[in-house]
Amino acid sequence: MSVAVIAAAIGLAPGIAQAAEPVAPGVGAPGAVAPGAVAPGVVAPGVGAPAVDLVKAAAPGLKTYKSPAERSVRKALPGARGGVAAQRAAGNPDLALVLNAAATTAHAFDLDTTVISADSPLKVTVDWGDGSSPDSMDAYGSTVLKSRHTYTKLGRYDVKVTVTDPANQAEVVNEFTVMTAGSDFVAHTPTRLLDTRDGTGAVQGKVPAYGSTRVRIGGNGAIPEGVTAVALNVTVTNTTSGGHITAFAEGAELPTTSNVNFEAGQSVPNLVIVPVGKNGYVELANRGPQSVDLIADVTGYFTRTDAAGYTPMTPVRFVDTREGLGTTRGRLAGQKTFGTRISGLRGVPEGITAVALNVTAANPGEAGHLSVFPGGGSAPIASNLNFTAGQTVANAVIVPVGPDGTINVRNGAWAGTDVIVDVVGFYSTDSKGAYMPIKSVRMLDTRDPRWTHGPMPARDYVWQALSAGELGIAGYVLNTTVTNTAGAGFLSVAPDPNTLEQYRQGSRELPERPTASTLNWTAGKTVANLVQAGSGNNGIVDFWNQGWDKADLVVDVFGYYETS
Repeated sequence: MSVAVIAAAIGLAPGIAQAAEPVAPGVGAPGAVAPGAVAPGVVAPGVGAPAVDLVKAAAPGLKTYKSPAERSVRKALPGARGGVAAQRAAGNPDLALVLNAAATTAHAFDLDTTVISADSPLKVTVDWGDGSSPDSMDAYGSTVLKSRHTYTKLGRYDVKVTVTDPANQAEVVNEFTVMTAGSDFVAHTPTRLLDTRDGTGAVQGKVPAYGSTRVRIGGNGAIPEGVTAVALNVTVTNTTSGGHITAFAEGAELPTTSNVNFEAGQSVPNLVIVPVGKNGYVELANRGPQSVDLIADVTGYFTRTDAAGYTPMTPVRFVDTREGLGTTRGRLAGQKTFGTRISGLRGVPEGITAVALNVTAANPGEAGHLSVFPGGGSAPIASNLNFTAGQTVANAVIVPVGPDGTINVRNGAWAGTDVIVDVVGFYSTDSKGAYMPIKSVRMLDTRDPRWTHGPMPARDYVWQALSAGELGIAGYVLNTTVTNTAGAGFLSVAPDPNTLEQYRQGSRELPERPTASTLNWTAGKTVANLVQAGSGNNGIVDFWNQGWDKADLVVDVFGYYETS
């Protein structure tokens, strides 16, 4: 049964102004620009905010591994079986190894090998446990040797370090197991894990004001124990006041950021990618003054074992029923489904396991919902976005791709609606982008007096250096919110072709204006949506105000995808 959507307005987290009814990507509205259209006029130079060091932000979650000297195992070399050789093998009796490894990126480790030895020439080798050629180093007596290794695939590896003392015919081995820090994605058929209206996954009944409920992730159904993060479509409904929902790992400190925002009488969905607590739960906190119902549908999870990495794309439109792109032209009729091919088209390769989308319902004839699911599968009860009559709304979606490379979209209403689908990235076994969650942080808020540039200018962009120039970061998981809107418009998010140095020197080139959008708004409204943004070549992302009036922008960052 679908989530009933009652009204159209979104209330935001503390410090964020009141709510918004969205206009879907590329859908025209009074004062907005139609699909693909570029308004005349000069675009002023973009403005930027200080870079955020995401690698530093992830550092508290990077694990260290140790193996003390007591675990060193000594043996005599093969030639030391008797006579003088055997006597020599008894030399250097304190020979031992202490190992300390620290994860530095999604795939890499730094290893400190402390050698305890008498003064003697030594040979040290490090077998990283992945079939690569061992590292070999020369040493003399007690010393500390440093080495670094990057694993091609995520997973658990047995690292073995050997020190050989030829002069004393002795050899010592110490070894331990390490686990790479990054997480790969495992697609999951859309499944409802929580519905407080009927007691699915929790006690039946609304979540109280400023209270919370838990969603079991690890060990729930086909989801294994030990998953690191999960992709959930979280919907808030039966609301009687404004407020916001914050998703976070159970046991962690409540973040100051928000994931889903609402007003009285409104139901709102939003995709969240959230870390999973040590006990396998995610917590959903109601930060409003009245109780609400919550629904959570899983579409995939992240694990430290080798699975599917992520590849971001500049958003590409795959479906627009208004134009007949990707499916039959004309509204998708009520209670009907269409399929569209994703794999092998417009830069998306064959063999992907899941796809990241921005899906929009436009001009619906009545209240209802859209469900997106793998081609060849059955329509789930889970919904991805909800709408009322005449409302146009967008939501981020991650969905598995069917064996034939297709996805399906079903209209759960009885009246027709237009559907727009933009592809923003994909997951595959050939993709190297491993997910690195961070403690969520507010990266940009144009209402903050410290942001001297003020709101986003009309028909202009704000640029943000997200990864401070670190190599190997392919994309970011963000939540974008537009508020204090004077007119209609939409937000586009795309990589910036310029470098930080070009901006500093005033020599930047004007980026090409994007045509796809992430979220849309009308006058006096506020709207939010999850964004999986690509980093481009320089780690700078542009946020384009495609409307004709100024608007404020809030950006929260939750993690990033790293390729090395």
